[in-house]
Amino acid sequence: MEFFELIQHRRSIRKYKPDKISPEVLEKIYKAIRLAPSAGNLQAYEVFLVEDRQRLRELARAAFGQEFIAEAAVALVFCADPEQAASRYGSRGRSLYALQDATIACTFAHLAAADLGLASVWIGAFDDAAVWQAIGSPKGLKPVAILPLGYPAETPPPTARRHWKQFVHPVD
Repeated sequence: MEFFELIQHRRSIRKYKPDKISPEVLEKIYKAIRLAPSAGNLQAYEVFLVEDRQRLRELARAAFGQEFIAEAAVALVFCADPEQAASRYGSRGRSLYALQDATIACTFAHLAAADLGLASVWIGAFDDAAVWQAIGSPKGLKPVAILPLGYPAETPPPTARRHWKQFVHPVD
């Protein structure tokens, strides 16, 4: 799909068909994640693939009852690795760059999924500790986003957006 067509037609999808996602399709998403830009190319993030139904239910509970997460074929949990970024950039790497790296990686996955005909929705509302526990309590990592993936079982209409003139501010 052409890029501007892709971003125009991408939607946040919360209803999924029960179909599994092939390993080959998931690998394409992983490759897109790998190509995401990051501060100093440190790639200060880790991504956890959740396929187990029980763990998907745990993620849904951790996300304050967003039950559709448990209906997805899989979920990717993006975690920042603050110490990886701090190794080169100190406190700014720890507090900002690792978070940016994880969010950019999630964005690439989100767009790659849409390009591959998959549905997803960015989940940022969750209890960090509960997500951390659901993915196996990885030391030193901070959950940043949950990205459930599946084949779409709905086609929501586009949502209203501000005109770019409302948020672009020329500086004289």
